[in-house]
Amino acid sequence: MKALAIGRWRFEPKPWPSLAAAVFLLLTLSLGEWQERRAQQKLESQTRIDALAAGPAAVMPAKAIEASEFVQRPIEVRGEFLAENTAFIDNRVYRMRPGYHVITPLRISGGNVYVVVNRGWVAADPRREVLPQVDTPMGEQFLHGVAVIPPKNVYELAPDTASGAVKQHLALDLLGAQWKIALQPVVIEQTSSAVDGLVRDWPRQDAGADTHLAYAFQWNVMAAVVALLWISLNLRKDNAPD
Repeated sequence: MKALAIGRWRFEPKPWPSLAAAVFLLLTLSLGEWQERRAQQKLESQTRIDALAAGPAAVMPAKAIEASEFVQRPIEVRGEFLAENTAFIDNRVYRMRPGYHVITPLRISGGNVYVVVNRGWVAADPRREVLPQVDTPMGEQFLHGVAVIPPKNVYELAPDTASGAVKQHLALDLLGAQWKIALQPVVIEQTSSAVDGLVRDWPRQDAGADTHLAYAFQWNVMAAVVALLWISLNLRKDNAPD
């Protein structure tokens, strides 16, 4: 490539290093742009989540629903807990303390359909074989909460057994089969108070835009570093006599 003289400086890039730098720049800038687009999509999703959370509560009916019509929305539901089917979702940490999320199916008033209620967090006993004692309200209850879809677990240390109160994750299909009841496709994270000793301090639903923005920043920084290295490595100062 032809050298470019700038005063006592000479810029003379070599062909192959320049080609490698150009390819890397295109790659990193493309990846940065893709992450920025994903961040924008997540920001739009976050706006929808926040709007739903601020909207009026939907009443959970005693018939099968479509999850998309209720997820992320405030929920009101009447029904009766099946206390004997209470389960404990293991490895849930709250303020650096290990514990469980306590889930109980609720038979929705007026039908034979159930919804799983995540009633809150309870600390684990130092002896892992001892489960916490949790009181379950009896009779018809009127609950408030938020409808969520449990995350899919692509990897687990050990599969959940067909029976037993302790579960590694909240899988609605497995729970419905174990309990032999029809479950709604969402879980209600309870927000209404109850005298049961459980902590109901749910984190704000986050679409994850910040993660993509961080990745975009990293790719753009890498592109800038490569560009600066390419310029500095191909810039020479002429050693002209004084």
